[in-house]
Amino acid sequence: MKKVTKGHYGYIKYERVKRLLVTTVLFVIPLVIYVTGYLQTKTRLNLFTFVAILGCLPACKSLVGLIMIFMQRPVPADTYEAAKKAAGDLTAGYELVFTTYEHTSPVSALIVCGDHVVCYTPDAKTEPAHLEKHITKILAANGFPDVQVKVMKEFKNYLQRVTDIRNKQDHLREGLHFTPDERYPQLSRDEVIYHTLLAICL
Repeated sequence: MKKVTKGHYGYIKYERVKRLLVTTVLFVIPLVIYVTGYLQTKTRLNLFTFVAILGCLPACKSLVGLIMIFMQRPVPADTYEAAKKAAGDLTAGYELVFTTYEHTSPVSALIVCGDHVVCYTPDAKTEPAHLEKHITKILAANGFPDVQVKVMKEFKNYLQRVTDIRNKQDHLREGLHFTPDERYPQLSRDEVIYHTLLAICL
């Protein structure tokens, strides 16, 4: 199975398979330890049982992550193709799930250009204003206080907004000062903002 990294189309399907395999292995290990101890001592009251119980803790944590990723819906192929075409050469991401204290917000597509971040979410439970505030706060804390964040629920409006930004991208980047991040000297300003957003996604 080919690895799909966060922010790329197909990430949710890849993570589902990956996390299912990891979770299964993490539960099998303590089960094997428990059975081994029982077969050797003929009783559950042994050190193997204690180790097996402790071994279930990381397995349960992995199970939570598995449930979280199965709750997310992959982006339909036609939606991805349309969003990718509209974005063109802009820095873009797909199938992202932003995590906040109150709610997880799936974002099917987003672009970064200069001081603009535009997101598309089909999720009925996501409040655009809340997600915009959350992303703006994170970016400000990471040295990008003037970025305008827009979360949109209408896909046609998102495509139009992205197309407009792509056509004006050179103008939108004029006058923006940027000192390359020492950790990622090869990344542009847009790419650093994008990677900052990836860090707060599931």
